[in-house]
Amino acid sequence: MKLIFRIAIREYLENVKTKGFWIGILLFPLLIWMMIEIPQFLEERGIPTRNLIIIDRSDGLGEIARERIKLLNRQKTLGDLQVHIAKHTAGLRDQMMDEQQVDPVDVLDQLEKGLEQLSRSDVEINIFSPDQLVKVADLIPEEMLLDDDKWKFFNTMVRSQLPDDAPEFVEPAPRFREVALIDEISLDNDDEEIENHLKPYLRAERDYPSDDGDVELFALVIIPENALDPDQDLHFWSSNLADTDLIDAILKSLSEEARKREYTRHGIESEVVAEVASLRVRSVNFNPNKSEGDERVGIRDKIRQYAPIGFVYLLWVAIFSIAQMLLNNTIEEKSNRVIEVLLSSVTTTELLMGKVFGVAAVGVTMQIAWIGSLIGILRLKAGPSATWIADLIAAVISPELLGGFIFYFIAGYFFYAFLFAGIGSICNTIKEAQNFLSPLMLVMMVPLGTMTFIPNDPNGAIATTLSWIPPWTPFIMMNRMAANPPAFDVYGTSLLLLVSVVIVFLASAKIFRIGVLRTGQPPKFLELLGWLKSKTF
Repeated sequence: MKLIFRIAIREYLENVKTKGFWIGILLFPLLIWMMIEIPQFLEERGIPTRNLIIIDRSDGLGEIARERIKLLNRQKTLGDLQVHIAKHTAGLRDQMMDEQQVDPVDVLDQLEKGLEQLSRSDVEINIFSPDQLVKVADLIPEEMLLDDDKWKFFNTMVRSQLPDDAPEFVEPAPRFREVALIDEISLDNDDEEIENHLKPYLRAERDYPSDDGDVELFALVIIPENALDPDQDLHFWSSNLADTDLIDAILKSLSEEARKREYTRHGIESEVVAEVASLRVRSVNFNPNKSEGDERVGIRDKIRQYAPIGFVYLLWVAIFSIAQMLLNNTIEEKSNRVIEVLLSSVTTTELLMGKVFGVAAVGVTMQIAWIGSLIGILRLKAGPSATWIADLIAAVISPELLGGFIFYFIAGYFFYAFLFAGIGSICNTIKEAQNFLSPLMLVMMVPLGTMTFIPNDPNGAIATTLSWIPPWTPFIMMNRMAANPPAFDVYGTSLLLLVSVVIVFLASAKIFRIGVLRTGQPPKFLELLGWLKSKTF
């Protein structure tokens, strides 16, 4: 055991000294940071103001479309203002949470009650309550955002939540802006003439002259005279087929207007229709597997149902990362004849176990570094209050779940670690190893393909069958643990997995004993079977 420990320490130190290890350590937080920052940067600065022209041939429908564009612009302003307030009041929120000693379990309960209240049709929200301003900003009625006086008053009220020492909020550029027609064309021209004249600008062959200088023309919207007639179509011209927010908003607003007019024509008040449409039938869900008196299903149970997906992905990444380490180290030491020196002092079994344990320690170090960097980034972006996320996870994941995750994680790791080590011992180059790894990677793709399906039917025939196939057992069972699988499946697959780990270890030890000193072409399949039949290590 002492020799195995020394080999593991050597293997660990050899790996942590490599550039690949530190690149992997530093690349993960960088990617996380970029995933947070780049979308926000693109949202704020990457997407410029979209300039458009509206040709209204109807009786007032153009104004409805313009009101919807105003709504989109003010919603963007409100969203940026919310972010600005949240950024500069994080310290106050942290202090309030500390003073109130908020329990993370209470946070989930309060969230669940809030969602239940919002589902009721008779709930009334006090928009101007100072302690609710930021929380209900996404629920502000459209009428308030469209009315200039109400918008000005509400904007002032929201800004009053900023501390005195906070920097002034700078309103973002509008999301969409209407520009006037150039002098060469007017509304007296027919639609075809206007379209032909503006096509070069829509194709970005020329910049469109406006009051603020030359700009890029994003879209042309032509609203026909009888636009609300089912047989009529709007003409929407734009070379950008991906950004559909503008046309979606215009069509939505005009569709709402069409329905209102139909209600009026049939003598139905639109307010009555809206009131009837807001009615909801609610339900209370219960889980028969829970203890008596605690059968009600809450948001905590729903989160717990999908929490195992993270562990499945974590195991997959851990296994994938150790593969290259074990293969590269074994093949490099074999080609440099370092293994021959090591085998003069230890047995092949001790060398195999030492290498697996050493690389396992490297994998644990990387996982701790990644999780730590993730928590650090969350704290940096969201302030010290982000620490309650860990408490929420602890409230969601019970000790039983955590125990199952740890067992299947460790057993699954060693199952594949010994398998990869055996493959590395019979190969002389990475290219040769890839021939063996390709089918193995295809096997490992199955758990990823079923990762989101298993929680929907955790105790079904497919999930149960896959649980009893050793290469997939740790992934599938970790995904099923939150659904309280039958005890027979839990204990049976655990025993099967342990037996499989021992079998893989014994097989890898035999292959490692012969293959690690072998040179030349890798053995054929029948030759490998002959090695496995040998009785000595």
